[in-house]
Amino acid sequence: MATTDIQKTPFVRELASSDRKTRDKALESLTLFLKARKDLSLLELLKVWRGLFFCFYHSDRPLTQQALARALSYSLVPSLPRESRLRFLRAFWITIGTEFHNLDRLRLDKYLFLIRCYVGVAFEIYLKGKINQKSEGGQDTQQEEKEDEGNKKRKRKGEDKSKNGKRRKQSANDNDNDETKDAGSEQQDGKWTELESYISLLEEGPLCPINFDPKEKKPAKDEMAMPHGPDGLRYHITDIWLDELEKVVSSYDSAKGEEEIPVKDRLDVPIDLLLRPFEKLKKESQTKSVRMKVVSEVLDDERLVEWGFRERKKKRGTVSDEEDDDEEDDENGSWDGFDD
Repeated sequence: MATTDIQKTPFVRELASSDRKTRDKALESLTLFLKARKDLSLLELLKVWRGLFFCFYHSDRPLTQQALARALSYSLVPSLPRESRLRFLRAFWITIGTEFHNLDRLRLDKYLFLIRCYVGVAFEIYLKGKINQKSEGGQDTQQEEKEDEGNKKRKRKGEDKSKNGKRRKQSANDNDNDETKDAGSEQQDGKWTELESYISLLEEGPLCPINFDPKEKKPAKDEMAMPHGPDGLRYHITDIWLDELEKVVSSYDSAKGEEEIPVKDRLDVPIDLLLRPFEKLKKESQTKSVRMKVVSEVLDDERLVEWGFRERKKKRGTVSDEEDDDEEDDENGSWDGFDD
């Protein structure tokens, strides 16, 4: 099937059907098509998303719209080939950034819900499942279990050996252990590589601090520039970012006796990476309302304090407190009359 004809295919139009069986069948056809084409270029995926965008545009009834939004995100994206998944997400954000200004008031809400679903499914893919639970010592539980198992195996092997044999075996085991630790550290360093690529994608597009950069290089002929912003899209992502992150964090149940332990001490959440786009917006955005929004909705959010990633800021004295202080000073002081 040619990609240029996908916008005209029945299963794209049927995704907007109010009949659930028809939608499910259309989604299955779309999924099979995308799975079979791991080599789809960005331009080809943009053509796919243009068809999906207007399919979603014409969907009616709130329940149908919500079901379609979940199908296009939580059902479709995790099933995509790893080779083309990030390009598919890039095509989504390019399409949303390009068409956001064209959305009318009546259709805006359903697209905001679709955007929420895509922020959430990205956390599901790149964050959830990769977070390890920490022990009391601060190390990852999975890493400790591997080390304990390796120590037990080495101990059993060494019991039946002579003293010299033990030394030779211990030396070999030490070398193997060093190699295992090196491999483990490399794997740990690369655990968030895909998440960082996705965060960089957002920093390049909807969460870019600058709407227009004259120094930005023009894309090649076979590429497509990522739209910066607009502010309305920045506001919405800022509003929902910690909400979707909270869903991932809360999915890790606390063990008995750990309810009072902050998330920072229980889970290895890459919070600096997750907050990086908003730190950039705070420092580099030229719009005051964007900077204020980022601080109030993300960086100063109370949940970051509860999770242990931020310290609670001291509240400044209010106007009423200052007035009370002035009244106390007046009561304690004496009146010496009018000056001549």
